Order: sequence, then C-alpha cells, then structure tokens
Amino acid sequence: MAASICASSAVAFSSSSAQKGGSIVASTKASFLSGERLRVGKFAAQTAARSVTVRAAAADPDRPLWFPGSTPPPWLDGSLPGDFGFDPFGLGSDPETLRWNVQAELVHCRWAMLGAAGIFIPEFLTKIGILNTPSWYTAGEQEYFTDTTTLFIVELILIGWAEGRRWADIIKPGSVNTDPIFPNNKLTGTDVGYPGGLWFDPLGWGSGSPEKIKELRTKEIKNGRLAMLAVMGAWFQHIYTGTGPIDNLFAHLADPGHATIFAVSIHNNNNIIKF
Repeated sequence: MAASICASSAVAFSSSSAQKGGSIVASTKASFLSGERLRVGKFAAQTAARSVTVRAAAADPDRPLWFPGSTPPPWLDGSLPGDFGFDPFGLGSDPETLRWNVQAELVHCRWAMLGAAGIFIPEFLTKIGILNTPSWYTAGEQEYFTDTTTLFIVELILIGWAEGRRWADIIKPGSVNTDPIFPNNKLTGTDVGYPGGLWFDPLGWGSGSPEKIKELRTKEIKNGRLAMLAVMGAWFQHIYTGTGPIDNLFAHLADPGHATIFAVSIHNNNNIIKF
C-alpha cells in the first residue's frame, strides 16, 4: 500500500520553487493498514501536489458549504457526493487516506441506515400492537435456533467474504465485477462502492445522467449521516432512560411538560436515580 502523503493547500498552490524544495525531504507517515513507516519519494510528492491542484481548479464556486462564506480545503472540491467542504482536522489531505475515508463513510452510512430501520420500525410496530418483538437493546440476550458462538462464526464467514470482495475492489477497482454466482453476468463502468447490477441496483437508478447519479449518491450520504447520529442517539437514550426512542417519544407526547430531556433517569440495577 502506498504511504500517506501530506497534500495541504500550501503544497497545492505553492510556487514551483517551493515544490522543488519541499520534495527534497521525503514525508513519512505511519501506514494506516500495515503499520509500517514508508518513505515517499520525490515523484509521489509531486504527483500528489499536481492531483490536488487539478481538483481545486475544477471546484464549483457556487456549491453549498457547511458554513456560508467558508473556504473549503483544496482536496474537497465538491466532486464527491456529500462534500460540503467540512474537514477542520485535515483528515482527507492525503489522497490515499481520502480515498479510504470515502469508502469507510459510505459503508458505515449503509449499515447505520439498516440499523436505524431495525431499531425504529419494529419498536414502533410493537408499540402500536402490530408486532410483538423484543427490544433491540437486549436482542443479544434472546434465545435463537442455535447458540451465539455458532451464529458469530457463520456471520464472520459470510461478512468476511463480502468485506473481502469489497476490499479487493478498493485496492484494484473492477477486480470483482464478475458475478460469483452467475459468471456470465459482468459489470462494466461501475465506481468503487457502487457495484450496481441486478443484486444492488435492480431498478437501474444508477444508470442516469452524471448529475442525477451524484444527486442520488448525495442523498444516500446525507441520510446515512443522519442515520449514524440517530443510532447513536437511540443507544444513549436507552442507556440513560431505560427505554427506546419510540417509548420516549410517546411519553413526551403524552406529557410534554414533564417527559423531557431535562428529566433524565439512569437505570442501574433496577434503581432509578433522578436528576
């Protein structure tokens, strides 16, 4: 794997003499995958600088930003879905790290949306009497058709296989475009993280114009970010109140003056501590 390279705005827009002087001393950084310290040569540093400069030149001056009037960093030029120029800690300044973070956020968004649906929908349907499901918070304590060790091993194998193929596609885009079940079904022209095809895009939403595709991908990222916050909020609610978000919502609607965030209860060993 390539080492992480510092590609800041100073490098992107510095003069040619400054680039030449800065490329003499190679930049080193711990690899986020192997843990090794690798030395980046002059060619790699200049390549990173050129790539950032080109991306910044293509920036849309009228694109929406997280804070009106703010100046986005040069590595966030608006070409990525959900890019609003927010990176105060420079986590995406290195091109390789940015490429990894894009895929990491994408898969976390998708898992969070599934998790949010698994929390809110069953809890709501149980609350109104349509379903009778156990609490998502104590789902791991339930009895299933087999023991938890077997379930963990099966999940590890299946998820490991799927994540292995996803990882291979990140390392070498297009390397897993052949359907493992139907070899004659091959995907072409797909982007990393968006496999499409019969299994992942049966309605063909990803085959429209570039503007439409970016709009849909931006909606996915925005909903995924909201879902990550929602799952975290539901988890904290259950820790501090002993009930889920739907129960808290119904309690607040029944008594808006008292069932509020300021009347928090901590359930610990069946003893309720009031604040």
